[in-house]
Amino acid sequence: MSEPKPRPDPSGPTSRRSFLRTGLALGGAVGAGVGTGAFAGRAAAAAPEAKNLPPNVPEWSQSLGDGVVSRPYGRPSKFEADVIRRDVEWLTASRQSSVSFTPLHQLEGIITPNGLGFERHHGGIAEIDPAEHRLMIHGLVEKPLMLTLEDIKRFPRVNRIAFLECAANSGMEWKGAQLNGCQFTHGMIHCVMYTGVSLKRLLEEAGLKTSAKWLLPEGADAAAMTRSVPIEKALDDAIVAYAMNGEALYPEHGYPLRLVLPGWQGNMWVKWLRRIKVGDEPWHTREETSKYTALMPDGQARRFTWAMDAKSVITNPSPQAPIHGKGFTVLSGLAWSGRGAIKGVDVSLDGGRNWRAARLDGPVLDKALTRFYYEFDWNGEPLLLQSRARDETGYVQPTKAALRQHRGLNSIYHNNGIQTWHVLPSGEIENVEVA
Repeated sequence: MSEPKPRPDPSGPTSRRSFLRTGLALGGAVGAGVGTGAFAGRAAAAAPEAKNLPPNVPEWSQSLGDGVVSRPYGRPSKFEADVIRRDVEWLTASRQSSVSFTPLHQLEGIITPNGLGFERHHGGIAEIDPAEHRLMIHGLVEKPLMLTLEDIKRFPRVNRIAFLECAANSGMEWKGAQLNGCQFTHGMIHCVMYTGVSLKRLLEEAGLKTSAKWLLPEGADAAAMTRSVPIEKALDDAIVAYAMNGEALYPEHGYPLRLVLPGWQGNMWVKWLRRIKVGDEPWHTREETSKYTALMPDGQARRFTWAMDAKSVITNPSPQAPIHGKGFTVLSGLAWSGRGAIKGVDVSLDGGRNWRAARLDGPVLDKALTRFYYEFDWNGEPLLLQSRARDETGYVQPTKAALRQHRGLNSIYHNNGIQTWHVLPSGEIENVEVA
């Protein structure tokens, strides 16, 4: 699949009709590269052989298949080879400090397979021998610890389903519609079940001093990733995890240990965790001063923005998943909030003029992805698809215009504005904005 190309910043007419004419004209080349063109190629490749269609006996029913253990570690069907993470090479100077995107439009339910969860690295993937890895806990503690992986596994275990979202997810969209596909606009997120040890339990083992207020977790990768974490979060629901979805962490997700901070921005979930220093004030590291802050319209820097606000996206239909003809259509999407559980999702077919309640299905969990559906009959008319999430705190996902009015245009972080997909009469879909 071709990588996406950026859209020019939308400007000029602000009426809905004028804006859409401008936006769609600018985005034609993008749609051909990432949306319909790539999808059409897959559809053509999947054209059925007449000899394998009923009433004929298909070729795979006429001979024995592979036996057990012919595939010692299971893998998807070869016909699902396009369900992969993808990157946008021009976004960063190197792939060692870059990101790949989860194919949200091709997934079902709320759990992300381990091999498809997005990646964000600052110094490439660290390949660590667990026998030579240690977790140090030191600083303002009574008893500094040096723990092996096996030591950690002897503590009581906890399991937690949680989403992990990069603070820069949807960041390219801050100044206007840029990337054509929810994999690229919203794909820096995944949701898995983590298994590990409560960080509170480990800190209790070390014995916190009364002056302990902050933690500095550090990764063992080449970037030595560090972030300041307030002690309140550490003593609440933080986990030192060594497994996800029932198996050991993958190297790209922090094997053998990573920090899990449910609901908080992914930059703080330090991977390849090797050290936790306990202190009495934040360290103001590079990743919380020059990075992961935002300049507000009044010139003040917005920092320590830990929790991810309520957000949603329609994954199907979307630019990489067009509608295949008129008739009954299942609209599907994902919603999440770093401040609690999702209470409801509304869907609009006309760019926010009218809203309808979507149906939540599957588990609705605290700080986890929630799947929603809305079924309707499509008559071939153009649509402007939107979704709007609300969480248990009463917070309602804002429009992009409302978000920019409050925070200006100097940010790439924490963009949880409502996303719009424009459905054309052909069933092809474009990323647009409505005024």
